[in-house]
Order: sequence, then structure tokens, then C-alpha cells
Amino acid sequence: MNKWLTGCWIIISLFACGNEVTETTSDSKKIQEIKTEDDLNADIIRNPISADGTTDTVNVAKIEFDYTIHDFGTVKEGTKVKHTFHFENTGKIPLLIANARSTCGCTVPKWPKETIEPGGKGKIDVVFNTDGKKEYQDKPVTITANTFPNKTVVHMKGFVEKK
Repeated sequence: MNKWLTGCWIIISLFACGNEVTETTSDSKKIQEIKTEDDLNADIIRNPISADGTTDTVNVAKIEFDYTIHDFGTVKEGTKVKHTFHFENTGKIPLLIANARSTCGCTVPKWPKETIEPGGKGKIDVVFNTDGKKEYQDKPVTITANTFPNKTVVHMKGFVEKK
């Protein structure tokens, strides 16, 4: 009876998620591969830092900006300052930007979601809404990618005059 219940649970778990499960046995090791509907598995993004503490700074993607600080000068409060930061992947593998964020909701970045091949170029558009801001402003945007180091910061700086 106990073997029968175990067998039922195995069958139920194999069909519960609706994906095809393939098992391969080799040298007493079992490998299980779950195939999606379109028969694709996700590629692994290369991490330049390993668990044993070694760091690969050569075979990585590298993001190089034309410049990392945009001085927008002096603007009136309520102005939306827009700027595009241009970059190139000077590394040896495709660049993938996982995230770009600022310290507050007044600064909104848009970044490419697709990979940038080595030698390829891309851009990050940033909009800074100065509504409710005044005097000197420095709005950093932190870009997280498969680079070393994995974070790069660009800045929007300038002075906002009161209405």
C-alpha cells in the first residue's frame, strides 16, 4: 500500500505543472530537465565573481559611458529635464542590464532590455521631474548589469530655481 501511494504522488507531481519532465540516468546520477512549452531553457548569465572568491575581470561585459555626469545647468521648478546617456559594451561577452534605478520617483530611467553585443552601443534615457525640488540637485541613477563591478552610477546635476 505504501509503495502504491508513493507511485501516485510521483505521477501527480509529474503532470501537475503541465510541463514535460525528462529524466536521464548516468553513472548512478539522476538529472532532471524540465522543458517548457516552446522547448527552450533559460541561458545562464555569467557571473564574474565565484563562490570560492575568485574574480574574473577580463572575460566580462564592460559598460563604458561617453560621460557619467550630466550638468543640466539652472532650470525653473516644474521643468522635466531629459537626458540620454550613451554607452558601449567594451567587454568580451554580451552586456545585459538587469536594472536602472534612482533614489526617488522624480527621476525615471529607461534602459535597453535586450543584450548589447561586444562593441555594441546603447542608451539610457533619464527624465528628472523638478516639481517640488529646489536649489542644487544631484540625482544618481544606479545601473546593475553583468559587469565588474556590477553597479555603475551616472548623475543628473543642476540647480532648480523656485517658481
